[in-house]
Amino acid sequence: MTADINVRLRGGTYRLAEPFTLGPGDSGANGHQVVYSAYRTERPVFSGARQVSGFRLYDGSRNIYRAAVPPGTKSRQLFVNGLRAQRARGPLDPGGFTLKNSSFITGDTAYRSFTNASAVEVVYNRDWKHMRCPLAGITEAAGGGSSLDVAPDCFANNNTSVPNLGFPFNGAGLPKLEGVSWVENAYQLLTEPGEFYLDTTANYLYYRPRPGENLATAQVELPVLDKVVDLSGTPGHLAPVNDTDPRATYSPSWRTSGGRPYGDFDNDVHYTTVNGDSMTFTFTGTGLDVLTEVNTDAGAIDVYVDGTKVKTVSANGPVRLAQQPVVSVTGLPPGRHTVKLVKAGGDYLVVDGFVVIPDRIAPVHDITFRGVTFAHTTWNLPSTAGYLDNQAGVLWDAATRRPIRIPAAVQVHRGRDILFTDVEIAHTGGTGIDLADGTRESTITKSRIHDTSGGGVSLGEVDDYYVTDPARMTSNDTVSQNVIEYVGQDYQDAVGIWAGYTRGATLANNEIAHTPYSGISMGWGWGWAASCELQAKQNNFPVGSCRRGTDYAGVNKIVENYVYDVMGVLHDGGHIYTNGGQGGHDDTLTSEFRGNVLSGGTHTNNMIYQDEGSSNWNTHHNVIHFANGSWTGMWTPTIHDIRMHDNFHAPAGSYNNGTNVVLTNNTEVKNGDWPPAAREIIKAAGLPRELRANRSRLDDFDLSIEYRGSWIAPGFRGLGDFHETVHAAHNNGDSATMTFTGAGVGVIGEKNSDQGDIEIFVDDVSKGVISTSATSRQVQQTLYTTDDLDPATPHTIRVVKRSGQYATLDGFLVRGMPCGTRSPA
Repeated sequence: MTADINVRLRGGTYRLAEPFTLGPGDSGANGHQVVYSAYRTERPVFSGARQVSGFRLYDGSRNIYRAAVPPGTKSRQLFVNGLRAQRARGPLDPGGFTLKNSSFITGDTAYRSFTNASAVEVVYNRDWKHMRCPLAGITEAAGGGSSLDVAPDCFANNNTSVPNLGFPFNGAGLPKLEGVSWVENAYQLLTEPGEFYLDTTANYLYYRPRPGENLATAQVELPVLDKVVDLSGTPGHLAPVNDTDPRATYSPSWRTSGGRPYGDFDNDVHYTTVNGDSMTFTFTGTGLDVLTEVNTDAGAIDVYVDGTKVKTVSANGPVRLAQQPVVSVTGLPPGRHTVKLVKAGGDYLVVDGFVVIPDRIAPVHDITFRGVTFAHTTWNLPSTAGYLDNQAGVLWDAATRRPIRIPAAVQVHRGRDILFTDVEIAHTGGTGIDLADGTRESTITKSRIHDTSGGGVSLGEVDDYYVTDPARMTSNDTVSQNVIEYVGQDYQDAVGIWAGYTRGATLANNEIAHTPYSGISMGWGWGWAASCELQAKQNNFPVGSCRRGTDYAGVNKIVENYVYDVMGVLHDGGHIYTNGGQGGHDDTLTSEFRGNVLSGGTHTNNMIYQDEGSSNWNTHHNVIHFANGSWTGMWTPTIHDIRMHDNFHAPAGSYNNGTNVVLTNNTEVKNGDWPPAAREIIKAAGLPRELRANRSRLDDFDLSIEYRGSWIAPGFRGLGDFHETVHAAHNNGDSATMTFTGAGVGVIGEKNSDQGDIEIFVDDVSKGVISTSATSRQVQQTLYTTDDLDPATPHTIRVVKRSGQYATLDGFLVRGMPCGTRSPA
């Protein structure tokens, strides 16, 4: 290529029969890109949905409509006129259920009338986990009532034998499925407007329209694809297999040792003590990693490839480390090969596992998407296997009991120099976008990702901790200047941005909001990279055991993000959450956590939550306000080697049980009286000024609003507020001030019986006292408005609480902004 190839996409909806797939042969070359972009200002939409029409009134008494769908249609999502429909479900936290064996028993007989009982699901939220299982059936309970009989395999995986492999795959298997948060997916549960039920047996879609929806003209989108874009290089996903793999052959004197407490893959190894003993592994591919143990009693290993000795390596080291790729053979010609290891020294040679590299590393690369919308996907695995949660959208595979992740609508495997800019990803049945399997130097920027069933952005993997080859690391990727909101709409453990094992990632200037769990989650492995001494102090494992290894994470940056209104449903998470080791013992690989503004968390433990095993972080110059819980907390000794300094926090609470975690020069700020340095951090966080939309409606969380006094920020209220949030003041004299440029301004708030008077000031001139008292709650009320201002001059408006138990603010309206002005910084 001598220039970029530009593919201009006209506006409109492109309904895909299969994902739009690109590989290495579709990539750019010679430093040039293949660019897929919108034609002028038009907006092309890649859709994975079928449009459904032909609705007829089916049940007039319940206002339920029905339309036929093609045989075999399966989906867990529906979107009507751009709005997500709710899969039919019962009330939240219904109560009255008891668990007996693998059944939930209730005295309510109505459940026995449910049709297609095997399609019904029980859902349970507990702490950090979201769990769901399909039913095997619904039967009569002993003594009457209903027995919701959970599918046995799903119940086992979520209750009686929850996968709990330990470090580096997870921290704890519990909690487990032992209650009911709601029951989902039965025709009989179609009780609310905006709910749907897809009968996959009779091939009908049922829907109860919202007020004002006309199904004769409505755009009804039923997703049928799990992704709309697939960019895949080679090899695909690589994961270890155990030392017991049938492709491995061991000479007779080798022994096996199982149940070892040292972090072996599947807790077992093959070993020999005899020099000259050998083992072989025959495979088809281009390379092989052999995972072994590094220890003081290990020694030299001769490595042969296809009968020829190629090198001698050593597994000797000062401390025991599990699952180390001491033997790595790469760059072989594609085909069948045999790698042989011969013990050449030391007391032991240990073999723990193998990673086959089936193809040469050939990334999909140099591709850009600009100005395109990706929408309407589903993900049907939970309908059969259930949802087997580990944490933060990382699951357990029901068959292999290995970690897997929620798939994404836009999927990149083994990419390099892939760019997504000014794109929208919305209305998905899984995650929005995923840069996976060693994707490098790729960027997601200036985009909006919202209304996802899973997470917003995923980056990296959870099972490539062992990698030492830079070409296979997820590295140097950037997620910046994006709006990511309303993720986890179905799977409520999902987060805004999730990053597993990554090196050199930059997460910067994103706005992340309205999430059921954490805002950003970075790192994996828990205490895997922590010393045995620190693990013993935590008392994580039986005496004498230590699951210790290494990972390649490091030099990551979480900088200048604005994360707010998170942790709306689940517990034990935070605005920005980290776990696992960063940088090992190499100070040059320390990661940075700087300049973020964290605000408003409903069930937040710690606003800055550096969890088990977090290490080698430089955490500084962050602003924390409107907090529930502590501004930071390090609960256990495996959290180590963190500098936490020069942060500004409104909540006073913090605790530090970490090791070599040093807190210095952190400032508690009261009553919203932020010093100049904190104001500069607030000014720089989130989207750059030039990218902020020309918003006439400012939410109460807009960073242009300055709150003074005793304000709190309750979120996820479910009362009809704008974005379901308000700020509320307790004390008379508390104020909220906003600077703007425009001809008019309005104050939006709530009226209720527990509220009193507020006073409005425009440009420091009182506009009078206004009553916000009412006999019942009235949300999104215009409490004050004016339209007689100079549109070319900056103005300030201030709301001051004068009486009542509370004053609430739901935002501001700004009208008549001069052409080209943006919302205030």
